[in-house]
Amino acid sequence: MASNAGAHEVRQSVFRLVRRLRQERPDAGLSYSQLVALGWLERDGSMTNADLAAAEGVAPQTMMRTTAELVAGGLISRADNPEDRRQVLLTITEAGRELILEDRRRRDSFLAEAMETTLTPTERELLRLAAGLLDRLAEYQQ
Repeated sequence: MASNAGAHEVRQSVFRLVRRLRQERPDAGLSYSQLVALGWLERDGSMTNADLAAAEGVAPQTMMRTTAELVAGGLISRADNPEDRRQVLLTITEAGRELILEDRRRRDSFLAEAMETTLTPTERELLRLAAGLLDRLAEYQQ
């Protein structure tokens, strides 16, 4: 059985940072799920609802509600998949792209300023290296 030594501290620190970064989000009236869906579409391009749901680890019905609200808000569009007419592709609109890029810019700017102000150059480099370790932990499957 794995030891919990350090796991509690890492989990707590990651949670606090995520919560703090969420405070830097622009108030666009969108839920966290909607922002995440926009992020996937901006980063990975057009996707089906099923692919988007699988990427986020939610039920397709849940993602369908999320994307319907984004379509209604003009932040994503739906179009027939030219490779399979039974499928609908979801694509981020220019308004959606602008919103998600501004969201990222604000959070990155906050984090860069916080790192520059509160950390030494050595600590910033250690944190950059730790980011890769956190990615590996996030990808771990039991």
